[in-house]
Amino acid sequence: MPRSTLYQQVASELRRTIYSGALGPGDQLPTEAELMLAHQVSRNTVRLALGELVNEGLVTRTPRRGTVVRERRPLLMHPQHELRPRSGETREAFAWAVSQEGRSPGQHIEVAIVRPAEEIASRLELADDEHAVVRRRLRFVDGQPYNTNDSYFPLDLVSDSEIARPGDITRGANRVLEELGHPQVRVVDDIWARMPTSSEADRLQLQQGTPVMVYVRVGYDPSDAPVRVAVSVLPADKHLIRYELESR
Repeated sequence: MPRSTLYQQVASELRRTIYSGALGPGDQLPTEAELMLAHQVSRNTVRLALGELVNEGLVTRTPRRGTVVRERRPLLMHPQHELRPRSGETREAFAWAVSQEGRSPGQHIEVAIVRPAEEIASRLELADDEHAVVRRRLRFVDGQPYNTNDSYFPLDLVSDSEIARPGDITRGANRVLEELGHPQVRVVDDIWARMPTSSEADRLQLQQGTPVMVYVRVGYDPSDAPVRVAVSVLPADKHLIRYELESR
């Protein structure tokens, strides 16, 4: 039997034990010697199989414990809920969503005035000499870095508001836009997957082989002018995006 088929078979059986729950987060996989004996294959075949699971983000290798199953508790996201009014709720959408799952949200925020990259400027319909305010956020769940969210706003629109000032906006920037007379009544989402850049991997503390989803949302006010571009980088093993559509 070809060597490639052998290691894929071993990887497939290990993958099934993880997805079935027979091996849970933090559990140790059998040693290389045990896998060689169980599957009657060479050490190199076992290492190729384990390497495939590492690249898929299912397991991680530790110096003392060997190969263990990674923690996989994705944050469930409902993008269609972001602009819904929440009666009596004063927190911004991310903090509210995390808290709904009984988990603890957190974030580190940086605010700057920038001349945005062409992709952002075109989405905001800014002229070449126009600037934007960007609020860069590294978001945490239960103390672990979970995603990044960079929100861009036309400087002329938000220069005198909380959006342009450092610090958290507890009720959320979307609410501030409403107070400025520019509620978002329409949004356009683009989502695609890729491998992370080295800086993203460092900032999000990603394991080797973990892909990310890039989620770009453009919000429009009642005059159909773009007022916000939000760019999120979401590690694929930590997020589940769910859209619910209804026929009316």
